Amino acid sequence: MPDLKSALSSFCTGVAVVTARGSDGHPVGMAVQSFSSVSLDPPLVCFCPARTSTTWPRIRAAGAFAVNILAEDQRELCRRFAVTGGDKFAGVPWRAGGNGAPLLDGVLATVECALEGVLDGGDHVIALGRVTGLTAHRPAEPPLLYFRRAYGRLPSSSMSESMAAARSRSEA
Repeated sequence: MPDLKSALSSFCTGVAVVTARGSDGHPVGMAVQSFSSVSLDPPLVCFCPARTSTTWPRIRAAGAFAVNILAEDQRELCRRFAVTGGDKFAGVPWRAGGNGAPLLDGVLATVECALEGVLDGGDHVIALGRVTGLTAHRPAEPPLLYFRRAYGRLPSSSMSESMAAARSRSEA
């Protein structure tokens, strides 16, 4: 029987960077693959940082954050925010969102949130965010995906078919 990490690597996820403004005013951020929609009413999302994360306590203390959903061509940006330490924002263009959290330039979309609560999740925590703002920047681009411990992408024909079907539904 495969171990849990190996088995769960068969589930493809999107990749995002969660950002906030630290108490010292400096931006902080971390790459996550555990971002998900939780509820439409009220509008809630979640992500699951490791308890050992050195960035999570700074995001938690901020009380507000942004989820920057990465495009397929942003692998290097993801790698930058996946490491511990260093100035992750050096050379990365961003602007402050309505809640003060950094919104990264060139991402697919940003979801601004107020921290709603934190739940126990074993060696991780489950951070719930109440959505306070949404911006779609590059809605027609493919997302950055993570599958079997590597970055991936949707086949272009699948993406084209999915986008055409979505357009048909919205026009109906």
